[in-house]
Amino acid sequence: MVQAYCVKCRAKTDIKDPQETTLKNGRPAVKGKCPTCGTNVFRIGKMV
Repeated sequence: MVQAYCVKCRAKTDIKDPQETTLKNGRPAVKGKCPTCGTNVFRIGKMV
């Protein structure tokens, strides 16, 4: 599972419903929701 930092919870959490995306400069990224509070979380880098 991919982890990202949730600003609202102030902790690293697993991304719920992760979606791979590409930034404008071509770098891979993953976005989804925090399972605890539902806030959008974002991580630059490939999904492992």
